[in-house]
Amino acid sequence: MDCGVITSKTVLLLLSLAFWAAAAGLSYVGAYVINTYKSYDNFLQDKYALLPAVIIICVAVVMFIIGLIGCCATFRESRVGLGLFLAIILVIFIAEVSAFVLGFVYREKVKTDVQGTMRSVFEKYDGKNSESAVVDYLQEKLQCCGVKNYSDWTTTQWFNSTGNNSVPQSCCQQEAKNCTGHLDQPQELNTRGCAQELESGLQSVISYAMLVILGFAIVKFFAMLSICVLTCKKEESGYQPLYSGVFA
Repeated sequence: MDCGVITSKTVLLLLSLAFWAAAAGLSYVGAYVINTYKSYDNFLQDKYALLPAVIIICVAVVMFIIGLIGCCATFRESRVGLGLFLAIILVIFIAEVSAFVLGFVYREKVKTDVQGTMRSVFEKYDGKNSESAVVDYLQEKLQCCGVKNYSDWTTTQWFNSTGNNSVPQSCCQQEAKNCTGHLDQPQELNTRGCAQELESGLQSVISYAMLVILGFAIVKFFAMLSICVLTCKKEESGYQPLYSGVFA
């Protein structure tokens, strides 16, 4: 057996196994992105921002199936199986490139999306409704206060209605045990705004997902190259026509 064929088959078998590992990894990344967006969906008007994560999970399911097809086609050296393997990998490659582009687009869109909706959510804060619970969760988890800083609370209806010159206690620093949110003690409050923290967190998640997608797209490229090498070698190993060589 030709060395190139052996190498190509070895690469394809290893890549088939890698597809299964990649499917598990992509499933985790997609679920993590969706879970992160769900935590902050009140601040995101464009629900299509979840589209890259959905594509990632769909690709993961297909990759598991592709790994199985790849193993069978490589062991049997089936031209039909290898052709199917190549076609599906090409489709996945295109999907991953699309997800990468969408991730890049929405990574920039997150900033304007968050800035445009966060103030309206903060304005609805009354300490009791669902928006209030989301705001408190956000401020406690990200250790932030207000949209740009804690002074943003002074312009809200909740601040004017309470009249106690204080911000929600979710603005308090974790180490400040006796913090009441009173503005006379700003040293006990988180000074960073939530908009910047949320933008940074979401963009980091998207960037991480884009790097993972790019890495697996490169793997797909080498898989397609190996299939082409194996198929070409198989064609060259067929019977020669009678008029070739000494029979010419």
